[in-house]
Amino acid sequence: MCGICGVYNYGNSNQSFDEALLIRMSDTIKHRGPDDSGSFVSPDRRVGFGFRRLSIVDLSPAGHQPMFSPDKSVSIIFNGEIYNHLVLRKELEAKGYTYRSRSDTETVLYAYQEYGLNFVHKLLGMFALALWDEKKKILVLVRDRIGIKPLYYTVAGGQFIFGSEIKAILQHPSVPRELDPRAMDAYLTFLISPAPSTLFKNIRKLEPGHLMVVGQDGILRNEQYWDPVPIGQQPSIDIDGTPIPHSTLVENTAGMTEESCISTIRSLLRQSVKDRMMSDVPFGVFLSGGIDSSTNVALMAELMDRPVDTFSVGIRDLEKYNELGYARQIASQFKTNHHEVIIDHKMAFDFLPKLIYHQDEPLADPVCIPLYFVSKLARDNGTIVVQVGEGSDEQFAGYQSMLRELRFYNTAWKTYRALPGFAKSFIYGAAALFLERKQEYLALDYIRKGLRGEELFWGGAINFTETHKRLLLDGQRKTDQQFVHALAKSWHDELLRRDPGADYLKRMIYLEFKNRLPELLLMRVDKVSMATSIEARVPFLDHRLVEYSMTIPQNFKVKNGEPKYILKKAVEGIVPNNIIYRKKQGFAAPVNEWLRNEWSAYAENTIRESTLVKQGILQYGFIKSMIESHRGRKIDAGQNIWNLLNLVLWHKYWIEGKEL
Repeated sequence: MCGICGVYNYGNSNQSFDEALLIRMSDTIKHRGPDDSGSFVSPDRRVGFGFRRLSIVDLSPAGHQPMFSPDKSVSIIFNGEIYNHLVLRKELEAKGYTYRSRSDTETVLYAYQEYGLNFVHKLLGMFALALWDEKKKILVLVRDRIGIKPLYYTVAGGQFIFGSEIKAILQHPSVPRELDPRAMDAYLTFLISPAPSTLFKNIRKLEPGHLMVVGQDGILRNEQYWDPVPIGQQPSIDIDGTPIPHSTLVENTAGMTEESCISTIRSLLRQSVKDRMMSDVPFGVFLSGGIDSSTNVALMAELMDRPVDTFSVGIRDLEKYNELGYARQIASQFKTNHHEVIIDHKMAFDFLPKLIYHQDEPLADPVCIPLYFVSKLARDNGTIVVQVGEGSDEQFAGYQSMLRELRFYNTAWKTYRALPGFAKSFIYGAAALFLERKQEYLALDYIRKGLRGEELFWGGAINFTETHKRLLLDGQRKTDQQFVHALAKSWHDELLRRDPGADYLKRMIYLEFKNRLPELLLMRVDKVSMATSIEARVPFLDHRLVEYSMTIPQNFKVKNGEPKYILKKAVEGIVPNNIIYRKKQGFAAPVNEWLRNEWSAYAENTIRESTLVKQGILQYGFIKSMIESHRGRKIDAGQNIWNLLNLVLWHKYWIEGKEL
């Protein structure tokens, strides 16, 4: 795992750059790669790469980057891991390529030389990479299929500038620091800014499963090379060899049985966990005690001749947030080398400035706090690579909220949508009088969506609704409702284009893969784990498993009211039943309590004194009422307040340039 950055002066402009700039850019992301650094400037000084290395595969100097083809015509910087690189290596060696290292980076380099832009279909893993092809004079950037690794870019003064983190891009003197109001509006809804936008105006993020080519003309040719749902065809399941693009294989899944589904999931999961044990440094597991992390431990334990290193985090004095008892059960059963850290509100509060720095743009998920401390625990104990459980709930429908939305869609929603317009208007007007007074804006927003003919499901973590934002934002910046709804509608439409018969559960799952999973859940893992210089791997998001899971019918994913049914059946006998079938608790941080008690005055003062409030962009009267209602236990608005606190702290540090 590493940090990459670079500049391509395609316009031959006067905005020159030198190696010192590349070093400054890469030094800002030193935490992503504390073991080694490197830089490269092309002979014509039009292209430059910066690199920071976290040594995991081939720890020798032979793994140094930037890496070059033998004739120096192609150079690469690469962040991630290619789990099938040894399979590809044999294939490439048979074609005459001679290796100088054991690094997977060299395999990516030669795969590009051999297969051109189709090389990306050969790669099994997580990655963000940049290639400079001197002969073709093109810069190639790629982000992995699911979006596990980030890659940001901007264009300024005839130059294309990119990096693993936004802070590297901001080192370039041509890049301004400016808030994007439309992205802020989306952030308030989704807790993040959906790709390709960021909260920085004109700084973008490459979308998951996309490849971008920048030529001498400066045109950005951005193409999608993968989607979890192919158009009219079924995916490949090539467990042992090189993955096959699912556009090249048609497989009939009409006769899928529960038994065959269980068997396939087990095989894919076992292979995925095995692949992600590829490492020349110590590795372990983040263990919450839930089904996903416990499965990671159990399957890893099958393959090891030493104890699995496991790491857990708990919250002091707030037992309802702790799952340590279940984590200890798994640690005991599988005889792991178990470690724990207990955090409290003071430790979390002191971490806030560092959190704002490492996130670059706000990710308003409070799980970032315990995730940082458990990541630091792993690093302090000498573990550099960990496996985590992200992605399981999204693809197997593990959230009760998904089931609730599905039931609502199939019953009351369809009935309400079928009413004549005047009836819906009357219902909305009557409901608004009652629900706004009680500050129940989410319920009101469902009624508003039905009135306006909008999609019901926009994502699994909607925070500020359009009704909220009508009261929160000033008159000149009223909620850009059409933009946010257009995003959700575009994701629904894209799935229906690919699979016209998709049921509503599949549509919800697809939306999670388009936004919340890559840009919130995976980015919180990437940013926070890399802040402590460790690499997190995601077995449940092996793209072969994702391709297969998207073909599993709804009645296997949810059965007799049981969420995640088919996965639970698949891990029976691997994980104890009391872990599999206990009520889902979820990895969380107690911001509701902290913002009601110890952090309350700080949050209120910080938001009130913020530039966004003083400029009238955020309406403090509405915010004050919300904070007081939360403090008085009339409502639970901790997530809303956390959302705003992250936003104003981000603006203060990154836009205004003030210390926190």
